[in-house]
Amino acid sequence: MWRQIMNAIRMLIVLTAITGLAYPLVMTGVAQALFPAQANGSLIVKDGKVVGSALIGQSFAEPGYFHSRPSAAGKDGYDGVSSSGSNLGPTNQKLIDTASDTSKKVREENKLEENGLVPADLVLASASGLDPHISPAAAYLQVERVAIARGRSVDQIKKLVDSHVEGRQLGLLGEPRVNVLNLNLALDAL
Repeated sequence: MWRQIMNAIRMLIVLTAITGLAYPLVMTGVAQALFPAQANGSLIVKDGKVVGSALIGQSFAEPGYFHSRPSAAGKDGYDGVSSSGSNLGPTNQKLIDTASDTSKKVREENKLEENGLVPADLVLASASGLDPHISPAAAYLQVERVAIARGRSVDQIKKLVDSHVEGRQLGLLGEPRVNVLNLNLALDAL
């Protein structure tokens, strides 16, 4: 019996070394060698300073910027440590009230009619609460507000959005989307 226990302990140590140390180190090394930008968080650097990640959404509230989709991650949203959705169901009154208030706010900010359609991604948070993308429809809805706030023509801002629409992955996966941080950085570069 002691022999079996000792064999089990040795096996535990060997497997822990392989799966807990060797494998993660090898995968980290391979990732750093083949995909260093992605392995380090797809960070976006501007003027030598990290301004964000292409993979994590941020809050933009000023009228001269395109606004991201809402976030339920953390107390104030966009908290990568507490990534999650609200987990509220479609019949939950809190979700209904929040969506109604957010829709009203989006309509007011963008000077839409009271019953004007608002893309869902400007009203509802993603499952992670950290989605960095909005739909092209959500971006185009904000063009006029951004153009006025920036003192630019609507056509100029629309062309900027056009150039930042990302297509489906491999031509068939997902939906067309716009990375809000990249779009706002391009706005600042105008």
